[in-house]
Amino acid sequence: MDSIDELLPKHGGYRKLKSFQISRLIYDITVRFCDRYISVYSGTHNQMVQAARSGVQNIAEGSQASGTSKKSELKLTNVARASLEELRLDYEDFLRQHNLAKWDAFDPRNSGLIARRPNTADEFAAWARDVREGTSGALSPVPGANATSRRTTKSQPTYPEITANGVLALITVACSLLNRQLAAQSKSFVKDGGFTERLHRTRTNARNKQPE
Repeated sequence: MDSIDELLPKHGGYRKLKSFQISRLIYDITVRFCDRYISVYSGTHNQMVQAARSGVQNIAEGSQASGTSKKSELKLTNVARASLEELRLDYEDFLRQHNLAKWDAFDPRNSGLIARRPNTADEFAAWARDVREGTSGALSPVPGANATSRRTTKSQPTYPEITANGVLALITVACSLLNRQLAAQSKSFVKDGGFTERLHRTRTNARNKQPE
């Protein structure tokens, strides 16, 4: 390995990370959701959009910072994870405060969304439309599901309910991926150390290679 490669290992490439791709999709959907269902004058509108944006930006910044600071990479990735958790609570609050059902984790509508692997907000909207029209997935929770609502489970789900639950499913996937990233980053940090330690090794190796 060249000294420069050892000192500055490959970094960036965040656009290829599945966690980044899903988080960016969550951000795009959240912007549409807030513009449509939450007043722009409400603090919740800005809070949700910023939390979604923070998830995307911190994944990117952490990836870029990894070349010189594994500690910064860990910190920023964890901030992204925390931002998505904050966003999860906001969507759950929306469902509860608007008397809408929160679907069970194993609801077939959630699994139908994940199986589709939407890449854009428009593809997500197509899934929501299919669920609304009853052409994709079940229209009521699976038997034994824990979803709660004051309305009957046989009634047609509304677009706000479908969208919020769909985003919650995507957040679960993104957080799971980020948990794996954090575990891998921690392992790498323990094994290889940070920039200062790599710099020390590089300088030591360079001195040892000098002719006597």
